[in-house]
Amino acid sequence: MSEKSSLGPLNGPHLTKLAEAVANLTQSELIWASGYLFGLAQSQGAAGGITPAANAVAAPAAAQPSGSLTILFGSQTGNAKGVAESVKAQAEARGIPVSLVAMNDYKPKQLKKETHVLIVTSTYGEGEPPEAAADLHAQLKGGKIGKLFGLQFAVLGLGDSSYEFFCQTAKDFDAFLEKAEATRLQDAAILDVDYRAAAESWSATFLDKLASTLTAAPAATAVAGSAVVAGHAVVGNSAYDKFNPFTATLNTNQKITGRDSTKDIRHFEINLEGSGITYQPGDALGVWFDNDAAVVAEILSLAGLTGDEQITVSGKAVALSDALTSQFELTRLHAGFISGLAEISADESLKALAADKDETRKLAANAQIVDVLKRFPTKLTADQLAGLLRALSPRLYSIASSQAEVEEEVHLTVGVVRYPQEDGSVRSGGASSFLADRVAEGGEVRVFVEHNDNFRLPANPDTPVIMVGPGTGIAPFRSFIQERDAQGAEGKNWLFFGNPHFTQDFLYQVEWQKYVKSGLLTKIDLAFSRDQANKIYVQDKLKAKGAEVWQWLQEGAHFYVCGDANRMAKDVHEALVNIVAEHGGKSAEQAEEYVNELRRAKRYQRDVY
Repeated sequence: MSEKSSLGPLNGPHLTKLAEAVANLTQSELIWASGYLFGLAQSQGAAGGITPAANAVAAPAAAQPSGSLTILFGSQTGNAKGVAESVKAQAEARGIPVSLVAMNDYKPKQLKKETHVLIVTSTYGEGEPPEAAADLHAQLKGGKIGKLFGLQFAVLGLGDSSYEFFCQTAKDFDAFLEKAEATRLQDAAILDVDYRAAAESWSATFLDKLASTLTAAPAATAVAGSAVVAGHAVVGNSAYDKFNPFTATLNTNQKITGRDSTKDIRHFEINLEGSGITYQPGDALGVWFDNDAAVVAEILSLAGLTGDEQITVSGKAVALSDALTSQFELTRLHAGFISGLAEISADESLKALAADKDETRKLAANAQIVDVLKRFPTKLTADQLAGLLRALSPRLYSIASSQAEVEEEVHLTVGVVRYPQEDGSVRSGGASSFLADRVAEGGEVRVFVEHNDNFRLPANPDTPVIMVGPGTGIAPFRSFIQERDAQGAEGKNWLFFGNPHFTQDFLYQVEWQKYVKSGLLTKIDLAFSRDQANKIYVQDKLKAKGAEVWQWLQEGAHFYVCGDANRMAKDVHEALVNIVAEHGGKSAEQAEEYVNELRRAKRYQRDVY
């Protein structure tokens, strides 16, 4: 005869107390509670201590969900991944069966087997999908997956309304899935730069709707298989992240372009000692920064403010000057600032400009906030000024070192952004000038690692690699070659690098020559665009070596591109497709599909910005 459960029999008093305890719970909380109680019952039952009566009551909670949620994310800078991880943690806390998959790790045909899908994606360039989302986007766009009658879906998009194709990838996915006759569970979230609060609110509503379509799932079982603490997903291998950066020390700030170069490119070495932070070749370093005091003072003066005014930021009172220094974007102008200022200002020329969307975007791309206030003088209150500004965002830089080589350091290759003005003054980029001009060696800088699993060396060190990285796009390939050196990798390595002038702009020249001499760097092709009458770029060098590039691809080479997304990366992609067509004997369509297959096999990876 089995021993009685310590819960005791479920008699009248017990049921009354239980009813009182759950009387004020929401639907999602009831779902969680049912799973929790089921988990308790299961754990006691496993020990042989649950009564038949209790088991009869617990049994309904064990009903299987009528589906599950798959979250697919396409992330370029890590924001979409972070939101996706947060939604996953919230779903698990509610007892909803959920899986999280990067789009480039997902087989598009699997959509036919899903019941509920959430797409979380960013957009980059001219409305293009992130690298990880490119294949799924292309297959849905081309109708290659077919009809998705049984699928319920929602889309959450992150973007920047300053750009013409704001959240275009999210809008695309929403339209593609609708066209495939999937059922939209909730209208798409089209979120701007300050997305956190809106994403949380939208996600809560989405999960409420999702929960109502599913049978309650045992929360205790769902959470047991995941790493969730206090409702937050445990991600990565460090206590530091975007919202909790590590205060590191800047050890080295070295200009690596010549005196007469048109570019100011710096090599930075940052000490991570004591942080426990680890990174891999291909990852990026996030850098938080303060705005230049001179820019803050100029904006205050133009707005007719002192800086002592008190405003509220994230529920806290703070002096306006302090908020402008550390909490608001001042160097990245967005279209919303221009249109918002036009609503406040009496300047008719500003109102006319704001009415022309193309002119507004053009100004936003080529000016800073100071420039707009100088051109269209407008006196503002502290709250009006704060209301026009966006929250400060950290900048991400491709890591230029391997920890196997530099241990508790991280290296960056940063082009310092300078904008000469007609009056002889110079506007500077926020983070790059902060590192170059306002942090002394030995000074502090707040950093975190943004992992990028979409830009990784081959798992097999014997695999050949082709690296295309003009300008500061050289950074991750310095980390790649250091890593392969430390591995003793036998795989061949081929670098394509370009910049304006050999004598002024050959970044890390001595290091590359050393690797060529040792044999680690099998081949190097250089494109110094302005050292001859006709400009030569990396894509031209690729085409000239097309037969050999094709041979390397046939040998299983991985092909990497890092740098400018809008021009260079597109030109390199076109060159690659042409090489495959010409030397592989394929039609244009077949060549494009071959390159897409390389992407799907993770043999064609890009880190573009």
